[in-house]
Formats: sequence, C-alpha cells, structure tokens
Amino acid sequence: MLLKLIISLVLGVFAGIITGLTPGIHINLVSVMVVSASSFLLGFAEPAVISVFIISMAVTHTFLDAIPSIYLGAPDEDTALAVLPGHRLLLEGMGHEAVKLTVIGSLLCLIMSVVLFPLFMVVFPIIYSAIKNYVGWILLFVVVFMILKEKEKDKIFWSTVVFLFSGSLGIVVLSMENLRQPLFPLLSGLFGTSILLYSLSQEVVLPKQRITEMVNVEKKDAAKALIAGVFSGGLTSLFPGLGAAHAAIIAKTFFRSITTVSYLILVGGINTVNFLLSLVTLYTLNKARNGAVIAVLEIIQNINFQQLLIFISASLVVGGIASFLALKISRIFSFFVSKVNYKFLCLLVVALVTALVFVFSGFLGLFVLIVSTSVGLIPSFVGVGKSNAMGCLLLPVILYFLL
Repeated sequence: MLLKLIISLVLGVFAGIITGLTPGIHINLVSVMVVSASSFLLGFAEPAVISVFIISMAVTHTFLDAIPSIYLGAPDEDTALAVLPGHRLLLEGMGHEAVKLTVIGSLLCLIMSVVLFPLFMVVFPIIYSAIKNYVGWILLFVVVFMILKEKEKDKIFWSTVVFLFSGSLGIVVLSMENLRQPLFPLLSGLFGTSILLYSLSQEVVLPKQRITEMVNVEKKDAAKALIAGVFSGGLTSLFPGLGAAHAAIIAKTFFRSITTVSYLILVGGINTVNFLLSLVTLYTLNKARNGAVIAVLEIIQNINFQQLLIFISASLVVGGIASFLALKISRIFSFFVSKVNYKFLCLLVVALVTALVFVFSGFLGLFVLIVSTSVGLIPSFVGVGKSNAMGCLLLPVILYFLL
C-alpha cells in the first residue's frame, strides 16, 4: 500500500500544479471528477489512497495559486486579497518576493497546524458549540469596523457603497442556478480585471523583476502573521460559509498592526490552514467544510485515526515539495513577465480571463465579469480599501447566518 500512497501523492502534486496555475480550474472541479470515477478507481486502490491524491492536490494548490494571482491578477476566492499587496510589490519589481512571502506563510502555518493538531482536536468541538449561533453577528461587527476605520466621512460613505454594491452583486450572482462557477467571473472582475484596467489608465510601467532578498520581515511581524493565519484559518475550517478571504479580513481586524509584507504571509498561511484543519473538523465533528474534503468524505465514508495520520503525513510531505515547486515556478514567471510589455500583458491577461470566463460560465458569466469589473474599479478611483469589495462574499454569508 505504501507504493500506492507514494504514486497517489505524486499524481496529486501534478494535479495541484495544474489547478494552482490555471485560472478557472479549481480543485473542487477535479475532486468531483475523482468522486464520479471512484467506483472504477476503487477497483485498483483503497479509499485512503484515492483520498491522498485529493489531499495532495489540494495542499499543492494552496501553495501555487498565489502565482497567477500576483503575476496575472487572476485570483480565486482564496487568494483575492493577495492580489492587492502582491500587485504593489510586482510593480516595484518584487513579484517573486511576494510569492515567496505567501509560500513562507503556507509552509510555516502548515507546520504549526500539524504541531497543534492534538490541541485542535480537543478544542474544536468546544469552540464550535460555544459560538456557532453568533457567527453572523461577529462578521457584521467585522464589516462595521472595517468601514468605520476609514474615519473620513467621504471614505466611510464610499466604503459602504462598495460593500453594498459588491454584496448585492454577490447575492444575485450566487443565486443564479444556471451560472456555472459563479465565483470565477465575480472575483476576477472585482479583484483581477479591474486592477489591470486601472493600471492601464494610469500608464503603469512594469519594472524588471528582481530575484533578491530585498523584502525583510521583522520576526515579531512574521510571528503575528503566522499566529493570525492559524487562528483565522481555523475559523474557516469550523464554520460553513467562511472562506480564506473572510478569515483574512477577520485577522486584519483583530491583528491591526499587520504590515503589507506580513499580510502576504498571513494570506498564504490561511489558505493552507483552511484546508488542513478541515480534516480535524471532518474527524471531530464529521463535517466537511470545503469541496475537496467533501470529496474525501464521499470516498472514505468514515475517517479513522490511522487514516487521519496518513493524511497529515501526506500534507507535510506535499508542503515541502510544493514550497520548492512554487519558488521555482515563480522564478520562471518573474523572468518572462519582465520580458513582455506591461500594457500588452494587461490586455493579454484581460483577454485570457474573459475567454476562460466564457468557457466556464458562458455569456451570463461574461455579463457578471463586466458588472463586477465596473464595481471593482470604484475603490481605485475614489481611494478606499479594495477589501470592501469582499462584501460579495461577506454579505451573503452574514445574511445566511442571521436570517
């Protein structure tokens, strides 16, 4: 069985490279395909072996998905907020450093989560039962705090407008039953194409990318980002409807002194913790909090402690491999992105995202992309935080918990 586990792990890493680097192809899509073929696959391998493939793919994905977000401005729901500081560093010639920071966050938060695994297994059921009825109010407090921190009346007004516009758009888009992969056009417009189009309007010139160690993070800031990543990533694995983007907003609200640089560590860490600790939720509460873990539950039915140890061990091994791959691939992106005219690159990426939206979501997806891009341009022109556009996910979740 050991050989089968190793083969499954390697195949999962390759699948994670594809899903991580290709906008629009999410691990949930591949997981559904694996579940659909599980009756055939179980003739060749045990349920745990197939599950290791899904887990390896998911962990690899969390390490690599920052690359298209930072270099191409093409985020998914887990990396939408990484676009903002990542793009700023890209425009300073430090795109590789931005990716490196997310990889540091992913790897160190993964290790911290594994070390704290026994503690999480004890406290998760206690925490869940204590605050499960107050999640909506907690998120509402976070939103109000996020808006009021602008202080100036004009900015408070525009922050509210952006939140309500994006939130209303999120409610409408997520309720469209005939729209495939609704988050792809929604988030690509709010956080991807809108940033690229604004850059074009400002005549931005992309500098030569440098592979250096120019970004220094204070140990105190890094530690704070890692603790915040594990804490907030744990919340996403506990409660339905909470994603990595919500966790980043919660973390930044309660850990207010997190810098732009350490924020990338935080976002990278949340992404990985969110998935890994979902395995704890699966084992202790028998609840699946993301698509990949739902697929594992479908295949394995009931997870036992031995299988949990196999999954944790596989996650650690994959984390090491994925860290190496992410840094190598980032160097390649960094080299080629600086060889292309930035204006042409922006137009090329906008065209690519538009084409992918049409392939995955059809004409309705294109309409969503146009509307979300328009809303996404508002923060840039009025000078308020782009994180307010996360209302597209926050408002539907708040209403889900409160109504």
